[in-house]
Amino acid sequence: MNPKYLLPILFACFINELGAQETEDYFPDDSDNVVKVSMTLDEVINLAHQQSLYSFRVKNMYLARYWEFRSYKADRLPILSLDATPVNYDRSVVSRFDGEQGEYFDQRSYLTSNASLSIRQNVPLTGGVFDITSSLTRSQNLEDNDDIQYASVPVSIGFSQPLNGYNRFKWEARIEPLQFEKAKREYLQSLESIAIQATDYFFAQVTAEINLKIAENNYHNADTLYNIGKGRFEIGTVTQDELLDLELGLLNAQLALTKAKIGLKQARAELTSFLGLEDNVVIECVVPEEIPNLKIDPQKALQLAIENNPEILDFQQQLLEAEQDIDQVKSESGLSANIRANFGINKNADDFGLAYGSPFEDQQQIRLSLSIPILDWGLRKGKIQMARSNREVTEATVKQARIDFEQDLLISIMEFNLQEKQVEISAKADTIAQLGYEVTKQRFFIDKVDVIKLNSARNSLDAARRNYISSLRQYWRSYYQMRQITLYDFVNDKPLMEALDELLEQP
Repeated sequence: MNPKYLLPILFACFINELGAQETEDYFPDDSDNVVKVSMTLDEVINLAHQQSLYSFRVKNMYLARYWEFRSYKADRLPILSLDATPVNYDRSVVSRFDGEQGEYFDQRSYLTSNASLSIRQNVPLTGGVFDITSSLTRSQNLEDNDDIQYASVPVSIGFSQPLNGYNRFKWEARIEPLQFEKAKREYLQSLESIAIQATDYFFAQVTAEINLKIAENNYHNADTLYNIGKGRFEIGTVTQDELLDLELGLLNAQLALTKAKIGLKQARAELTSFLGLEDNVVIECVVPEEIPNLKIDPQKALQLAIENNPEILDFQQQLLEAEQDIDQVKSESGLSANIRANFGINKNADDFGLAYGSPFEDQQQIRLSLSIPILDWGLRKGKIQMARSNREVTEATVKQARIDFEQDLLISIMEFNLQEKQVEISAKADTIAQLGYEVTKQRFFIDKVDVIKLNSARNSLDAARRNYISSLRQYWRSYYQMRQITLYDFVNDKPLMEALDELLEQP
């Protein structure tokens, strides 16, 4: 035996025995609890949308943003609140003044209770707050149990208004709906991202199944060729080197078969885990041999992306927030003024019933507070300039990001429109490689070609089959990427936003 073949053959035999043991560990005999389910790519994607962990996570992320938006809207509605202090005990020494004794110190003990019911309404137009309050206070001198006082405010109407020019409600009204709209579209994008992941797992299993079939065919072919080679070696038409090549090919085919089985087991486990299925479920992937006859118009796709993509809304939000920062810095760095006006009626009485009996006393309050910076060493100017600089940076960044977004989209559209042709070419190449291998194998049987050409034909067949599956995978990945960017269903010619409510109703 030629020494150059000895080490590879011994190594292949060792690995083959080890792989056979691993095969027994990874692939026990089928039991009755194994459930086999045939699924197409669309069915796998739908199942991933319904029950995968990723779907659960993105749905709850969207719902969190939904309730945040509900809180924003609730902040613009009247709020009714009850504030109460049922017990407030106070025992202390206080300073008193008497005309005869002068100033002296006296100890007192009081028990007070109070409650107030108020309605508060924010005023988005001005940024102020309008409120109506009704309150009651009971005060008892514990040194003299007969000394009980009631103070009532049947109604008090007030209004507070900042005068510094910054109105947070105005900016919230522009930014919050934009954020919520962006959250809806990001949720739809996440679903398309799940579709891309499902496509990857689906075709990873298909590739593993193809690899196993190739490995099985290669093993059977290598076994047949080796047996033929042994017969020809005996009659002298095949040299020892060629026979050793055939034997080494058989051992390598056994090793490849073992690895292919393990690869398929792993691919199936990853797919079932991604879909949230039990371990005993085995999915049999139905390869989508046909693809839609679809060409995407670049200008239409660009327009759809501008209308639907959340990244465009994010650009708008960044610009609005930059303008908001300037407005807020100007208001906080300059004159700060607030006005508070309050009008109502009140009454004090020794009896609870009298506390709400007429006549009432008028209650009026007007308060104006001012804060004027006199010397700040350029602090206000610096803050304003910094905010303006940040806005200019944001504008430039957004402008460049918008250009990059449109360019990347156009390139993605061009690549997608080429995928159909790639699938067609790879399918034809797969068919030709299959025919070419069969012809070469038959010619080898009649001793018209050598082992080298036969192995070359087999390698070409394997590569062509894998390339075909890879082209299918890339086509569907590209398709769902186009849906993800534009949020548009090009096959059914409708926006994905139409199905949002239905998707959210799914468990």
